[in-house]
Amino acid sequence: MKFKMVEELALEQQDVAWCCKVLRVSRSGYYEWRNRPLSERKIENQKLSEKINKIWQESRETYGLPRIMDQLKKADTECGKNRVARIMKENKIQGVGRRKFKVTTTDSNHNLPIADRVFKTETAAEQVTKPNQFWGGDITYIATEEGWLFLAIFLDLFTRKIVGHSMQDHMRTDLVLNALDMGLRRQLMTKQDELVAHSDRGCQFAADAYRDRLKACGVTASMSRRGNCYDNAFVESFFRTLKVELVYRRKFKTREEAKSAIFEFIEVWYNRQRTHSSLDYKTPVEYEALTIKSA
Repeated sequence: MKFKMVEELALEQQDVAWCCKVLRVSRSGYYEWRNRPLSERKIENQKLSEKINKIWQESRETYGLPRIMDQLKKADTECGKNRVARIMKENKIQGVGRRKFKVTTTDSNHNLPIADRVFKTETAAEQVTKPNQFWGGDITYIATEEGWLFLAIFLDLFTRKIVGHSMQDHMRTDLVLNALDMGLRRQLMTKQDELVAHSDRGCQFAADAYRDRLKACGVTASMSRRGNCYDNAFVESFFRTLKVELVYRRKFKTREEAKSAIFEFIEVWYNRQRTHSSLDYKTPVEYEALTIKSA
């Protein structure tokens, strides 16, 4: 609509009279249009727009239409999907882009023992039925101006919760052991829990120290097929989320700066605030609590 275009140009400090002349509309007609009272529908749309923008801002500008719709539903706000999509488009609100993510695997070129593939992605729905049954572990790299920061995690395959994590300037086995120990302490794991820890064939996960720690804690080791990152897809999915929603949007001067940001992302945002589509739009901590309560 031409009057709307004049209004937008006026907000950009363009002369109203000149804009009206170029667009061939009367200046008096424009002012009459601008000063008329808002319709009930427009007032509702304004309120809805404010709610949508608030949800988006609180999601760190990452949520797209599905998650925003879910948050509106949880807030008892009834509205159609097309209406929300239109308002989002008008306000330039969109989910964070799913940039291409390069999956990297740890070094499996070694002669260390390889564990059987106990966990299988293709039968995950049948295998993974409760928390602390299967964990997935892996390592990824984060660039800083000081050099690489290495992050090791263990993720519960049922709740998607990051149960353990460790960050160092090296990829030695201690990096993985620290993440494992954190998870075992946090989840109060015992030998009777029959936990399976799945990973790729990286030398850190095949090392004597790691295998000995698993054995001492009653944990069964499981390893992916050689060079097959899809056997550890749940963990790779988290790394993709971390990179797209945090790492690719920032530049870290130091490793400590990156550590602080990643710790906050995992513990505050990912585990406790970010809803997960495969968890019926609940957070990992929320889903874990509901599962334990209903057991």
